[in-house]
Amino acid sequence: MATVNVNQGESIESALRRFKRKVMTEEIIKDAKKHAFFMSRGQKAKLKSALARKRNKKKRRPPQLPPPRN
Repeated sequence: MATVNVNQGESIESALRRFKRKVMTEEIIKDAKKHAFFMSRGQKAKLKSALARKRNKKKRRPPQLPPPRN
């Protein structure tokens, strides 16, 4: 659980920024989305293999060269 104590003289905006940063580093949102709905083992396996195919396809792509300068 991410908690942030507001220091004396600190604005609410800066405390909110610190809270958002802490939530992102602890991956709370990512975990909540992951557990938002039930996914069977078969669906998880299909998703995992699809992501692996996407990753491998991206790795096999030839590097993009910048356009020549005149």
